Amino acid sequence: MKDRLKKIEEKKIYYEKHKNIIPKLALEKYELDFAIRYTHESTKIEGNTLSLIENKLIIEDRMSIGGKSLREVYEVENHNKAFQYVKDNIKKGIGLDSNVIKDIHEILMDNIITGGIYRYVDVSITGASHKPPSRTEMHDRLNIFYYDLKNKVLNPIEKASWVHAEFVAIHPFEDGNGRTSRMLMNYILMENGYLPVNIKSEDKILYYEALDEYGKNNNLDLFLELVINLEEEQLDTYINLIEQILENNLTDNMEP
Repeated sequence: MKDRLKKIEEKKIYYEKHKNIIPKLALEKYELDFAIRYTHESTKIEGNTLSLIENKLIIEDRMSIGGKSLREVYEVENHNKAFQYVKDNIKKGIGLDSNVIKDIHEILMDNIITGGIYRYVDVSITGASHKPPSRTEMHDRLNIFYYDLKNKVLNPIEKASWVHAEFVAIHPFEDGNGRTSRMLMNYILMENGYLPVNIKSEDKILYYEALDEYGKNNNLDLFLELVINLEEEQLDTYINLIEQILENNLTDNMEP
């Protein structure tokens, strides 16, 4: 695992060194495409039925969608707003803390339920073999989480994976914990110079099994491997674009 992390760090360094050669318009298109796909997959994991095209119409074209529930439309709109909030915070150098996490949840839950408030009832995670802490134990677990968030020294990909797995295991909100946890994971990745990742709904079984392994046995390996693969996939996409640009520039310079 350490070798994989080192390899990805090298790819990240290469990406950071050359990313400025990517034309602004191309970069904006890549980022918009990711935002649409990320919103589509993250909400679909939770049961949203809007298609990728319908996500595009809402996010990029600002169009309304007929025949769908308002909740599903709000889920898409809110997810995109929350992701923009995360990106804006990172540009401002604002670190992840309890207030930011509550803000992210509040944005995700706008017009759905009252967001940013910890649960006062016991909950269960559908399909999971472990149970989140009781409402009384939850606050102690959260205090430890926030302490570790500030002080835990890990490789950024490891920390992003841990943040997601631990937060969703605590399940501090009545609803929206999955979407929030995926936002927190990308927050840690992006503030450390890595690219945000998108867990696809088609990989939901693998994703849930990896989180369940952490919840049952405190074993992060399966989930970390999933995140490593996704991060490498993202970096390779941008590195391929960079290499195409470099190759084209070299060819142009060789022309008589």
